[in-house]
Formats: sequence, structure tokens, C-alpha cells
Amino acid sequence: MQHLIGVPVRAVGGFFQMCAATGRATFKRPFQWREFFDQGWFLVRVALLPTLLVAMPFTVLVIFTLNILLVEFGAADLSGAGAGLGAVTQVGPLVTVLIVAGAGATAICADLGARTVREEIDAIRVLGIDPIQRLVVPRVFASTVVALLLNGLVVTIGLVGGFVFSVYAQNVTPGAYVSGLTLVTGLPEVVISEVKAGLFGLIAALVASHMGLSVKGGPKSVGDAVNETVVYAFMALFAVNVVVTAVGVKATLG
Repeated sequence: MQHLIGVPVRAVGGFFQMCAATGRATFKRPFQWREFFDQGWFLVRVALLPTLLVAMPFTVLVIFTLNILLVEFGAADLSGAGAGLGAVTQVGPLVTVLIVAGAGATAICADLGARTVREEIDAIRVLGIDPIQRLVVPRVFASTVVALLLNGLVVTIGLVGGFVFSVYAQNVTPGAYVSGLTLVTGLPEVVISEVKAGLFGLIAALVASHMGLSVKGGPKSVGDAVNETVVYAFMALFAVNVVVTAVGVKATLG
């Protein structure tokens, strides 16, 4: 029984230990700028197409359904307000969660897991190089920046898609849609949305890095770690989404 309890406790402790080591290594010089840009471009290539494919139907579904409700209440002119609120506060961050955890984090885990299995991480340590500073820190920063950019892209797709469907499919006047965008959505909501996205990228990269560096065994263990990364990252990111949303609502309304 103690063994069954001790395994997850040690895993959680190892994760927070790596997070602390990453925080300390962040301030060490030199910063690995080349690795940062390489990983940023790699994550963009991995995540851009899935973001577009998920954002368009997800956004259209949410805003289209919301507009139907507004039309039923005779408030079709408020479709811009609904689209702005939905795209900025929920659709953007949620799609970012799906892509960051499902595409970005798994790519990071697979990369580091393969290096661990090939004993490259051990070789780096033998050379006196800190793998956290050399490999993890650039990936964490790259994931955070890419998540921020993806969130902005999803929000833009949401607003433009909402405009197209509202104006051309549900006969809302363009002026009413545009004027309603800032009715209930302003700078605080945009900031909270970006904070969410940044935290999603940060936490997903930390989870993926920990799982990748903790791989033991052969290639099969890398696949298992990738699968576990998706589950753990989703759990962590949705919990963060709930907490940040609650704090943000309290701060903006309080």
C-alpha cells in the first residue's frame, strides 16, 4: 500500500523539483537563444495547422449557436458582444489548451524522451552541461511564446468567423456587429486571456519536459510517456483555466 502511494508522490515531487530547477536555470547565462528559436519554429510548424483546423469549426459552432439564441430573444444586434466575449475569454484559451497539450507538449516529450533513451541526456551531464538549462528552459520559453501567439490567432479567427456568419448567414448589420465587440469585452478580458494562454504553454512544456526526461526503458516507454503527457497536461491546464477564470472574473467585476 505504501509503495502504491509512494510512486505518484515521488512523481509529483520530481515534477516540482524539475520546476524549481528550471526556475533557477532561467537566470543562468548564457541563455540558449538558438535552441529557443529552433524550438519555437518547431512548435509553430507542429501546432499551426491543427490550430486552424480546430479553431474554425469550434469558433463557428459556439458563435453560431450563440447568435441563434440572441435572434430568439430579438437581440441579434448584440452578436458582436457575444462573439467578442466568447472568442476572447473562452474559445481562444480552450483551443490553445487543446493544441498546446495535444500537439506541442507531445512533440516536446517525444523529443526529450528519445534523447533520454539514446542516453544523450546522460552524455550531456557527463560533459558538465546542465540539461535543464540547455534543453528545458528554451523549450519552456518557446512553448509559452507560441501559446500566446496561438491564442491571438484563435481569437482573431473567432472574431472574423463570427462576423462572416453573423452578417452573411444571420442577417446582422456589419456596423452593429463591430460596435458590439467592445460592449462587454475590453482590455482586462484580453489580458486575462493572454495570461491563461501563457500559463498553458508554460505548464504544458514543464509537464512534457518532466515526462520526457523521466523515461526509463526502450522506445515503447517513450510512447507511453507521450500518452501520459497528454492526460496530465489536459488535467493541469483545465484546472488552471478554472482558477484563472474565477480570479479574473472576481478581479474585473470586483
